Amino acid sequence: MEQVIVAIGANLGDRLKSFQKAAHFLSELSDSPIKLASIWESEPVGPAKYTFLNSAIQITTDLSPGRLLKKLKEFEKLAGRTESTRWGPRILDLDIISYGNLVIDNDTLIIPHPEYQRRLFVLLPMQELIPDWCDPQTGKTIQDLIESAPGMEIKKTDISW
Repeated sequence: MEQVIVAIGANLGDRLKSFQKAAHFLSELSDSPIKLASIWESEPVGPAKYTFLNSAIQITTDLSPGRLLKKLKEFEKLAGRTESTRWGPRILDLDIISYGNLVIDNDTLIIPHPEYQRRLFVLLPMQELIPDWCDPQTGKTIQDLIESAPGMEIKKTDISW
């Protein structure tokens, strides 16, 4: 069993409903109760025009990283996500940020996620779930990563799951 952090984001449609459906889906993949971070709002990165809701969910699973990724992508499509430009608008985005202490870098999957260190909308929710986490590649703490991340507009919401 591995502890996995999945980042979640949405900027189209009923964002909260997408989050709730994703949490339910992830709870079915988890071998223990999932943990939910607060929901944050952030300005888009790239060409998207609408603000994002972001959060993170911690699950415990025995699914392989590749199998988990496949299930996440299948669920995104079921939720209505369509192919778009990189960093474009989306109904739902689910990314594996960390999978235990594994480091993976192949054609289909990179763990830890290659962009997470520059994304406060990933780091801040992640810190709520695993405040003592360290990047298995660099050894940097989550607090170190937050302090060195580029500034961006982000705020914790009062939206509850």
